[in-house]
Amino acid sequence: MDSLHHAKPTIRDADEPSSKSSSQSEGGQIHYALIDYPDQYVQPLIMHALQSAGTMQFSFITSLSQMRSPADPVLQFTGYESLDFEHSMQHPKTSLVCAYVIRKALIRKHYLSHTVSTWLVKHPDSILSSHFKPCVHFELDYAEFLDDALVDAWDLKESLTRNEGAEASQKDWWILKPGMSDAGNGIRLFSSMEELQAIFEEWEDGEAASDSVVPEEDATTSADDTASERLDNAMTSQLRHFIAQPYIDPPFLIESYGNRKFHIRTYVLAVGALRVYVYKEMLALFAAQPYQPGFRTAGSENVDLAQHLTNTCFQAESTRASSVRRFWALNVPGLRPDWQTTIFDQICEVTGEVFEAAAREQMVHFQTLPNAFELFGVDFLVDNDTNVWLLELNAYPDFRQTGQELQDVVVGGLFEEVAKIAVSPFFSHQQQRSDRMPLVRSIDLGRA
Repeated sequence: MDSLHHAKPTIRDADEPSSKSSSQSEGGQIHYALIDYPDQYVQPLIMHALQSAGTMQFSFITSLSQMRSPADPVLQFTGYESLDFEHSMQHPKTSLVCAYVIRKALIRKHYLSHTVSTWLVKHPDSILSSHFKPCVHFELDYAEFLDDALVDAWDLKESLTRNEGAEASQKDWWILKPGMSDAGNGIRLFSSMEELQAIFEEWEDGEAASDSVVPEEDATTSADDTASERLDNAMTSQLRHFIAQPYIDPPFLIESYGNRKFHIRTYVLAVGALRVYVYKEMLALFAAQPYQPGFRTAGSENVDLAQHLTNTCFQAESTRASSVRRFWALNVPGLRPDWQTTIFDQICEVTGEVFEAAAREQMVHFQTLPNAFELFGVDFLVDNDTNVWLLELNAYPDFRQTGQELQDVVVGGLFEEVAKIAVSPFFSHQQQRSDRMPLVRSIDLGRA
């Protein structure tokens, strides 16, 4: 297959006469598409997917003002800030947008924790109870107020108290994450109150590594957005929201891949109000350095984060090329043949459950629309018992980390499925099924 990123898509002037075969339905109605994705890695893949959809062809425009009538069918597939949500609200039967207006309940780390904990109060037997680590959420402006910020963090304080008298190898370790940082920035490991205090003092002194912060306003792209403002010094007062979560150890390691820790990047498609699909083609993203379980015997200042952080944004080009693999192509001799299927089945169930939790219990912070769809990058970690743990969800995920070699087969195939499952059915009113992107949850929210 020729690499799609070399193709230069043509955008036809919407004022040109269009033949029925190119952009009109049998009734003579034009279908418009405004495609301006904020990543040139992705843009040609979307264009190709729409042009190859088969059921209809689009008249590509650069502005909604080029439409002959505001009521004509139109797809907006652009950056979040460029979407004309007002137009989509005024024309809910003919205007389709590529994002929901509000989805904090899923894409903000501290909101996600609250979403899960609220759901578990009513559904204690939910699969989320055994596939998501409970988080401690706190707000902190300055390091000196850490004790006050943790006044209600009973589980965390109890764990750190136990650690004071424990052998080094028996200590509980926690992972600290800024609630709105991107690409794994600001993540630290700690096992004592002193270590946690030192982390915040380090940031406050301006000695931390460069960290990205996503503004709190929901009208932004997500935690994977490379357009986020990058700060030279991540100050505690600029981060504010934090979660602390029990560290998952030991992770599932594969000797043939250098015993490097990895997480699974899954692409999830939410359609309307609400169907949830999981793209079967997943990525395994490996850390730069082999995992060393002996980190538990050292203080946090001696922990090499390159062994623990699997986000490829941190890696040099020399290791990044070998750090992105197709999940289904992983070779693990000696493991039962169905290990990948078992992991995928867990991912599907957990994904469906967390979307239902957000849709039913967090309606203020996750507002679905019948004429919207959205792609999410969802990260999972697999432990040594091949149990799957949900880590986080990202809107407008960073597809570029997939690389050029897998661009067409993974990301290109993903947008072909989006065109088939989310776009074509909206305009043709004919649902389609796909083996590459199975439906994992259908939820009637009364907004059809």
